[in-house]
Amino acid sequence: MQTELMTLSKQNRAEAIRRAAKTVENGGLVAFPTETVYGIACRAKEDSIARLDDVKGRAPKKRYTLHIGEASQLDRYVPHVPYRARKLVEKLWPGPLTIVFDIATDKYQDLKNRIGEESFSLLYRDGTLGVRCPDNAVAVELLKTVVWPTVAPSANYAGQPPAVTPDEVLASLKGKVDLVLTDPGAPCREGKGSTVVKVSKGRLSVLREGTYTEKQLNELSAVKITFVCTGNTCRSPMAEAFCRKYLSEKLACGIDEVSEIGYKIASAGVGAWPDRPASEQVCRICQIRGIDATPHRSHLLTRDDALTSDFIFVMTESHRRHILEMFPEVESKCLLLSAEGDIPDPIGGGDEVYRVCAERIYEALKERIDEVLL
Repeated sequence: MQTELMTLSKQNRAEAIRRAAKTVENGGLVAFPTETVYGIACRAKEDSIARLDDVKGRAPKKRYTLHIGEASQLDRYVPHVPYRARKLVEKLWPGPLTIVFDIATDKYQDLKNRIGEESFSLLYRDGTLGVRCPDNAVAVELLKTVVWPTVAPSANYAGQPPAVTPDEVLASLKGKVDLVLTDPGAPCREGKGSTVVKVSKGRLSVLREGTYTEKQLNELSAVKITFVCTGNTCRSPMAEAFCRKYLSEKLACGIDEVSEIGYKIASAGVGAWPDRPASEQVCRICQIRGIDATPHRSHLLTRDDALTSDFIFVMTESHRRHILEMFPEVESKCLLLSAEGDIPDPIGGGDEVYRVCAERIYEALKERIDEVLL
């Protein structure tokens, strides 16, 4: 077969993109630039994927990454985007980052109905899906125009360096792909593959290094949770301590490692005197649960605390009203901790009052953490 090289210009751009998209939709292979390396656009259909496997020299059944033209298309393919993954999408897409998502089995049928059984079987293997949203004008226009779900591995034969120029694509794949798109104004500026990161059960793991390091991704996706009560000596210190312990169990790490993994847990009071320790009852309750609350010192909620938090969980509606009077811009992320209503202040009560309060806090934060983070 003959491979056509098409250089995009202002005059031919729209027609060239339409033609390239139609080629992909008809089962052809189109090499195109991304911000990292050249990719080969291929529809997610068995005959097209079989041809792509042959061109790439890859073993059959090896999975490919879904490519989308804009981040808003993600929800079509991933029913539940974890909070940390959503932060990466908002900060780094479009860009050189591939994200691998867990897909719940109870969502399979909806996805099959949405994109078709054949495309589903090719894209969703092992209960996960890798998705990339490139930052290159040619890539964006092509991927937004193709109506089929589209994969786009690097434009090279297996084991060879990825191509970053049209000449390199032709040197490796001439006669094997139908069309090569090029635009002098949209080169492969990174020159290396995207970082591949998996987001699973609240943790990030880098599967392939690229532009971003694991440390950078942990920092960019870090979640700050602030628990707020009145004096920051009873309810919110318990919530902070319980949350850190709960996350360590869910993430299978030490309590001291929770912050390193990307979860910043804090507490404050809307009427706190500074540097007061947690109450004796709180320290005893925490000790029973294997937590040392003695280092805690009370802290008055500040504007910076409020604005830099991803979630502010309050004990009562009056706390929420107080915070919103001071910082109305945090309304969407300032939430009542318990869905059952206010958690009363145990101060002045006996051990049983504190125990009941602690149980309510623990059950409520578990529900909240599972709901918004994991």
